[in-house]
Formats: sequence, structure tokens, C-alpha cells
Amino acid sequence: MKARLDAHKVAPETMKAVITLAGHVNKSGLEPSLIELVKLRASQINGCAYCVHLHSRDARAKGESEDRVQLLVTWQESPLYTDRERAALAWTEALTLLAQTRAPDDVYDEVRRHFSEEETVKLTALIGTINLLNRFGVGFRMVHPVQVKAAAAS
Repeated sequence: MKARLDAHKVAPETMKAVITLAGHVNKSGLEPSLIELVKLRASQINGCAYCVHLHSRDARAKGESEDRVQLLVTWQESPLYTDRERAALAWTEALTLLAQTRAPDDVYDEVRRHFSEEETVKLTALIGTINLLNRFGVGFRMVHPVQVKAAAAS
């Protein structure tokens, strides 16, 4: 895969604003592990390899277990996630797939059971921001770092 363009080079002020927003959302006060799970799950749904690579690495660096990172794609089937995380992940999926889901009331009600109004706004901003970043990653075919393993000696 070859990158289409470097958005940071061609529109630095726009990208500076996007990165500033992302930085603000990262400092929202939501749990760092929850932030990384939300970013990773949205990136999985959107098929952004660059972002999946980045956020799975970041989640591990912030203490996430390999099991929780690997099983995130099937979080509904795993007991490894808290009720609060499940509510956030369901909200992430509902908003990431907005055209299909229309943000159902039952998913919103579950978010509100686990998040204050302010936290719900912060969570929604997080979801919107990672979806924006995924559009840059997928749209411009951003390529994640690649390490090629040496062929095993026979």
C-alpha cells in the first residue's frame, strides 16, 4: 500500500487544529484505558490499519493486557470488560456506524447509567475525534510502520 498524500505537509494548520482537538480529548479526565479501547474499537470498525496499529500499541503501553487488546473486536462475547467499558464500546459502535444505527435510545440510556452528562459529552467528543482521524488514515492511506522479520535459517 502506498500513502496518497501527507496531510500534515499540505495542510499544516488544519492538521494542527485536528491534533489540538485530539490532545484536548485525551486530557478529558476519562480513564486512559477507556480512551484507548474506544480509539481502537472505532479504528477497527473503520478499517484504519494505521490507527489500529497505533492504538493497540498505545493500549499495551498504558498497561492493557494482550487478551483485552486482542478480544476487543469481540468485546460483547468476552467477560474481560467492565459494564462501564461495555456501555462506552456500545456507544462507540453506535456513533461510528451512525448511518446504520441512528444512535438508539437503549444504547444511550446504558451510557447514561455509567457516565455523567459531562462524561457523556467527553466520550462523544472522543468518538467523534477518532472517527475524524480514521478518515485521514483511511482516506489518505496512511501506512503504519512495518518491520520485516528476517527469514529463518534452514
